[in-house]
Amino acid sequence: MAAAARSFGPEREAEPAKEARVVGSELVDTYTVYIIQVTDGIHEWTVKHRYSDFHDLHEKLVAERKIDKNLLPPKKIIGKNSRSLVEKREKDLEVYLQTLLAAFPGVAPRVLAHFLHFHFYEINGITAALAEELFEKGEQLLGAGEVFAIGPLQLYAVTEQLLQGKPTCTSGDAKTDLGHILDFTCRLKYLKVSGTEGPFGTSNIQEQFLPFDLSIFKSLHQVEISHCDAKHIRGLVASKPTLATMSIRFSATSMKEVLVPEALEFDEWEPEGTALEGPVTAVIPTWQALTTLDLSHNSISEIDESVKLIPKIEFLDLSHNGLLFVDNLQHLYNLVHLDLSYNKLSSLEGVHTKLGNIKTLNLAGNLLESLSGLHKLYSLVNLDLSNNRIEQMEEVRSIGSLPCLEHVALLNNPLSIIPDYRTKVLAQFGERASEVCLDDTVTTEKELDTVEVLKAIQKAKEVKSKLSNPEKKVGEDSRLSAAACVRPGSSPPTVAPTSASLPQPILSNQGTLGDE
Repeated sequence: MAAAARSFGPEREAEPAKEARVVGSELVDTYTVYIIQVTDGIHEWTVKHRYSDFHDLHEKLVAERKIDKNLLPPKKIIGKNSRSLVEKREKDLEVYLQTLLAAFPGVAPRVLAHFLHFHFYEINGITAALAEELFEKGEQLLGAGEVFAIGPLQLYAVTEQLLQGKPTCTSGDAKTDLGHILDFTCRLKYLKVSGTEGPFGTSNIQEQFLPFDLSIFKSLHQVEISHCDAKHIRGLVASKPTLATMSIRFSATSMKEVLVPEALEFDEWEPEGTALEGPVTAVIPTWQALTTLDLSHNSISEIDESVKLIPKIEFLDLSHNGLLFVDNLQHLYNLVHLDLSYNKLSSLEGVHTKLGNIKTLNLAGNLLESLSGLHKLYSLVNLDLSNNRIEQMEEVRSIGSLPCLEHVALLNNPLSIIPDYRTKVLAQFGERASEVCLDDTVTTEKELDTVEVLKAIQKAKEVKSKLSNPEKKVGEDSRLSAAACVRPGSSPPTVAPTSASLPQPILSNQGTLGDE
């Protein structure tokens, strides 16, 4: 990785010296823009400035910091864009920037920091900019109850700043005091952390892989995290007492990474309050306030035992993962809405034993051919089975008797292209056909009339089948007649069964009925 993350740990390396090199230039309209490459440890980024920007920077530094007036190479009016002048100026401007960085080895003056984009890419600059923003708008944001959006790079910078153990205000400007950030995060209720795919801005920083600590947030009720590596997120468990809604997307490879990161090092663990049996090396507090969890669009392959830690969950979204089976959900007694769409599920056998109180179930985009397993989900109201591999209309009978089912989606299954698909599906619901909305389309009176015709035809077929297959009735009558004709002391007549499925006459141990 071009810009690997600095790891958490007690030993802090000395801050590397920053460098600024002018690596080239380009002509834009009638002026030359100089390309500056800034290096801070393993992080690099580029900044572009014309000469007039350098001149403005120099004027401010002369006024504020009393630097040498002659440090900046002078202006040229004639031939200012000639190749020879530009190449010489590149070297002179690089010397100028390096001299400035050497003169301010700790925290760069604000004007220089902004010139080199420290507020975007460098730890001190990022935290100073964030602190100033929260100094000015923090109370307003908290009062409005809005979601506060922040990037992984900003959180990484705050984390690093705290680990360095330096004074909270190093620039001398009270607005940039780290305390403004800590006060804000301690009271914030709604947080959104969004990373970027690929390098951040003009840098080589892969911010989605940067480690950061969320323990500075003490009062979170809702958190959304996307495009961050869940393995590098620490401190989220500090919000367990208050967090009600959590969304972690494009970030995790397992549920355990999110729900029980503090137990990844342990072989055996149990939720707090569990009756312990056998050797347990860790007891983990549950997410006692969490009712909504979105883990969609991750790379999760199984529903592991970490779900024991979310006993009060009501809404669970595991869509767009790689799940093969439905496991461990029997621990979620309050679960009523479950999204398992776009996984790799091919079987639903026994699913009713794990989803007893479910009301909304999304199974779209899986590999399902059979609906066996859904027939006992008696609380189910909404069911999405679109984009699966269901071919046989008989499979719909598994859900046709569910008493609460109102909305069903079956589009983009093989059976959805058969003639009269809608009416044939609705017919499986019998007397409840008028109460069912199929594929987000309300059932029409015409469809209900057709359903009644189909039901009548089906009933006629069943009657005809019984009349045309009298063997069962004849066999039963023969068995009853034979039993009635047997008298004490006589042998029963032998009756050959007309079907292998019919029972043989019941004989006593002595071979006769009623013989005492």
